[in-house]
Amino acid sequence: MWSGPRNISTALLRSWGNREDTFVNDEPLYAAFLNETGFDHPIAREIVDYYETDWSKVVAGLTGEIPGGKTIYYQKHMAHHLLPGMGREWIHGLENCFLLRNPAEMLTSLIKILPEPGLADTGLPQQLEIFRMVREQTGRRPPVLDSRDVLENPEKLLRLLCDETGIEFSSAMLSWDPGKRDTDGIWAPHWYGEVEKTTSFRSYVPKDEGVPAKFETVLQECMEIYEELYEYRLGN
Repeated sequence: MWSGPRNISTALLRSWGNREDTFVNDEPLYAAFLNETGFDHPIAREIVDYYETDWSKVVAGLTGEIPGGKTIYYQKHMAHHLLPGMGREWIHGLENCFLLRNPAEMLTSLIKILPEPGLADTGLPQQLEIFRMVREQTGRRPPVLDSRDVLENPEKLLRLLCDETGIEFSSAMLSWDPGKRDTDGIWAPHWYGEVEKTTSFRSYVPKDEGVPAKFETVLQECMEIYEELYEYRLGN
């Protein structure tokens, strides 16, 4: 699942992690991304020290045997973690799905964490790159979810996603126990406070915050990509 930041990606991780047949992996390329970029994210040094930073070794694990004797391997990827120097061929061995959020809502949340975000920080250009690559290689539309659609009707959208990926839907995906998970990245205390309180997908609530004028260009660039991908969303 290729997502951008400030989305419902961790709630989806909870959803899939609640299936008995599924092993989940939380942002497996994050350490490699931080190691190469040197970005000053919360506990960046600890993340780099704790996880594998060689992207090729990470990929070998992502495309190998599914851990834990499970039959489904759900990988939560932040699309902007896929840096230009990282290979792309391995992606074709996955069932690639995409999670969107309206940039007008995403950016107002992102700038509270990243004060001066650029287009690449949103993950949208990388999502579009992967989407086009996969569509060209497979000849079909990869599954696209919009976070608002998921929040407004979780069961419908999860059923559609399971149908698209050839997986039997499980009602276990609709609720989970609150709290921390061993499968969460060690960065969870800095990012997952609200998710840890949840027991299901929260209802969609429109945001009334406006994107500051200084980010108007970034917003327009984001909207162009978002609208292109949005046309392919499940349930459309």
